[in-house]
Order: sequence, then structure tokens, then C-alpha cells
Amino acid sequence: MLLIARYVIPVSSPHIENGAVLVQNGKIVDVGTAAKLKTRYPDEETKNFGLAALMPGFVDIHTHLEYSALRGLVNDVPYAAWKLHIAEKEKRFSLQDWEDSALLGALEVVRSGITTVADITTTGASQAAVEAVGLHGNIYREVGTMEVSEVDAVLDAALSDVEAWRKKSTASRIRIGVAPAALVTCHPRIFERLGEYATSTPNTPVAVHLAGSQEEYEFIRYGSSPFSVHATEQERGYGIDMPPWLATGVSPVRYILNWGLLEAPEVLAIHCVQVDDEDIEKLADNDVSVVVCSRCNAQLAMGVPPLLKFLEAKLRVGLGTDSPAATDTTDMIAEMRIGLLLQRALGNRSKFLTSEAMVRFATLGAAEAIHADDKIGSLDAGKVANIIAVDLSNSNQVPTHNPSSAIVHTATQDNILMTMIDGEVVYDGHHRHDIDVERVFERAAEMRLKLRN
Repeated sequence: MLLIARYVIPVSSPHIENGAVLVQNGKIVDVGTAAKLKTRYPDEETKNFGLAALMPGFVDIHTHLEYSALRGLVNDVPYAAWKLHIAEKEKRFSLQDWEDSALLGALEVVRSGITTVADITTTGASQAAVEAVGLHGNIYREVGTMEVSEVDAVLDAALSDVEAWRKKSTASRIRIGVAPAALVTCHPRIFERLGEYATSTPNTPVAVHLAGSQEEYEFIRYGSSPFSVHATEQERGYGIDMPPWLATGVSPVRYILNWGLLEAPEVLAIHCVQVDDEDIEKLADNDVSVVVCSRCNAQLAMGVPPLLKFLEAKLRVGLGTDSPAATDTTDMIAEMRIGLLLQRALGNRSKFLTSEAMVRFATLGAAEAIHADDKIGSLDAGKVANIIAVDLSNSNQVPTHNPSSAIVHTATQDNILMTMIDGEVVYDGHHRHDIDVERVFERAAEMRLKLRN
């Protein structure tokens, strides 16, 4: 099929006006002007999207799809309070709730033009949802405990799940990895063991929440914050003579370096807001990728990630929408816009961040960060046909001279006209899956009622 639009944004090269993309057998075969491709392939079926932009599907490299039904329940509080409230809410969920919540999130993902996710889960619900809608991505099994006596048991259970999920998955487009829980809930032996496992087991990606909030920073370095020693003692029933945490005197990045996790072959560090120049240098030395989640960071008062410093250090950087329970929508366009404006607000005029750069972070840059850029992230011949069409016909977008700028500054997830994965249209105003969408929405309402009561 020949897909035609006013603009084609390959990302790996400048945009093409009046462009076209040829898709055959689930792959991109050719990219160029519509006139040339029509001449080369006169017998191809065509689909013309008019005043729109064809571009690679968004690559969202930090999600928690199974939290989709918890959106809007905890508002207007900073990170630590939000985290504690959500932890209480999620105790009411059954396994079926997690599965339906993840499916709700996966449906929103494809409607938003996202074709690849990197998702962290404990239950495995995200894997089933991702496979159901045909997404590409990484699924990370989260594991954590602060109790040294529990480390072996929780690790054995987690690694058993990893092997089971790999056997259960029939999709080559999905990889299964591991993720330690938040630093404030993890015994360091967890980091050490996961690093050893990822290093010795080929094709095992690692994701780790790292240096995300001031509360985490203060807990790791000073042992004080809403995650303080005394609060943890009270919750676990310890006496003052048995503190479960001792202050380390170092930053979260330098703390975790002690345990070898960052030496694994493929590590994705999430957030990295509370970092200094030495931390960034250590991340670069260990070839760690970074995912920036600007909306979540702003919503929960976590801070602004030093994106330009990541680029100066030549780190691979992509964007993530993070938990719907924090950001409410899985909208990569909003992620690009808010991320761009926050970076510009910092006032670095000499290294002014462009819309094109943000589009790259949301596509090819994110694909590079999860080591999948040989298959996805740009419109290049030979890559998988993960393609979206973005409507640019609104009055505030005409005339359009720079389609990347129009997308970042004026579009929303509602402007997604079509989402294609592996050459198959999965959304074109309607979901094209064998999924009872109405049932999923009804279940979402039931779950939210249970959580509110």
C-alpha cells in the first residue's frame, strides 16, 4: 500500500512535502515524494491522508499500563504523598482488575499513536495487553524488598516469572527484562543479583527508576524524607535499635554503582532528575540510556531533568509518559510539548532545543535508548512499518511550514488519524482489534468506583 500525505517525517532525514511511504509485507519498502513513488509503483493501492503528517509511531519507553484505571484518584500532591496514596489504592485490585486496567491502557496507547512501549509490571498484566493490541516493546518484571531474609525468595519468584513470560510470548517484537523496585524499597542485594542475571542471560534488558525525586535523594543520601528510617520502622514494627536503612552519604547514582547493576549490557535509567555532573559522567561511562518523563516530573514536583547535559554527555535519550495514575493521559505529543517548554524555560539560549529534536526523542532517540533502532523509530526502507498519521488541518495549524513544530506545539492525541503496526492498521478512528472495547470501558468504571469508595 502507498500511504500519501502532505508531509512525511522520516526523522532520520528532513521532512518531505507531498510525500509517500510504500508498505509491503509489514515493512517499509520506499520513502519519497508522492509523485515519484506513484510513478515507480503505479499498481499500488493508495491511501491519501491529505493535510496530515506521516511519521514513525511513537516509542514510549516508560509506561505502567496496568495503572491506567487509577488515573485521577490522587491529585495535587507531591511525589512521596502521591506514591503512598497510590500504594494504598492498589491494594484493592484483583488480578483481573490489573489485567483489564492494562488493557485499557494499551487501547489508549494505540489511539495516541504509540506503537512501542517499555513497561514495568509486577503482575504481568501488561504483557497480555501489549500482545493483545500488537504493540512492540519491552516488558520488565519488577522485583523488590527491603528485607534481606526475603531477597532470595522474591528474586527466585521474579526470575521464574521472566522465564515463564518468555515461553508464553509468541511475539518476537516483545522482549522480557527485569526492573528493581524503587531504591527506597530495595535491598542492595536485589541490584547485585539482577545485574548478574542480566549480564549472564542474553537479551535481558534492565530498567531502573533512578534519582527521580528529592525525597528519594534525601532518603538515599541522608536517610531522611517521607521515606525516613523512623517512618519505615513504624510501618514494619522495628525498634530504633534495628533501623532498616542507614544513610549512604552519596547520590542515588553513586549508591547504585556499588552494586553492579549499571554494568549490565542494556540498562535504561528512568527520570535522572536529581543528578549532578559526576552522576551523568558515571551514567555515560557505563553506557546507560536515560528516559525523560517531563510531565510526571512536573506534576509531582520532582524537578526538571537536565536534558541538555544528557546530550552533551552523548547519552541515548528517549521520552516516557510514565504512570497514567500520575499524568492522567498517555499522550506522547503532550510529553514532547511540555518537555520542550520546560527545557526552554531554563533559559539556555545557546543550546535552544527544537521541535525536531523532541520528535526525535519520541521516536528514533527512544528506539536507540532501548536498542531497537535497527527495526523501529524512523521511516527508512527495511524497517518495520510502524507508522502514524497526524492530522494538521486545524485552523491553528494552517499554513504549516514546519510539520514537526505543528505537531509538538498544536496537536494532541486526538489528532491521530491512523496507527499502523507491522503494516496493519490497528486504529483509524476505531480500534481494529478482536477486543470488546465496551467491556473494557465498563470494567474501568467498575474499578474506579471500587477505588473511590
